[in-house]
Amino acid sequence: VQLQASGGGLVQAGGSLRLSCTTLGGTFSTYAMGWLRQAPEKEREFVAGISSSGASSYHVDSVKGRFTISRDNAKNTVYLQMNSLKPEDTAVYYCAARIPPFGSRMYIAKTLDEYRYWGQGTLVTVSS
Repeated sequence: VQLQASGGGLVQAGGSLRLSCTTLGGTFSTYAMGWLRQAPEKEREFVAGISSSGASSYHVDSVKGRFTISRDNAKNTVYLQMNSLKPEDTAVYYCAARIPPFGSRMYIAKTLDEYRYWGQGTLVTVSS
């Protein structure tokens, strides 16, 4: 399975960006998907996850109310809508995927170790 993330760029604080991640190979609708990020000189961290059905999602507290993960199974694409961006959101953003245990349609992977497939990352820079 190959994942291709796009949509990063330079934006001023308070602005918005939408990241997209498209998969090639595999059956997208069976994967639990997630967005993770790595800021300069920091460890990679989980940001948001969504179940294979799209019915369940989870966002970490630092982005809750500002970021929204969603997916379109017909387009094999997962999105991360980022609003009210802050300089501390500056990072390389990665999309990732895994087959959920027992094929659960509601499962959300919330840790880095749970994800098996990773995209190449897209850089988001938020200026103050």
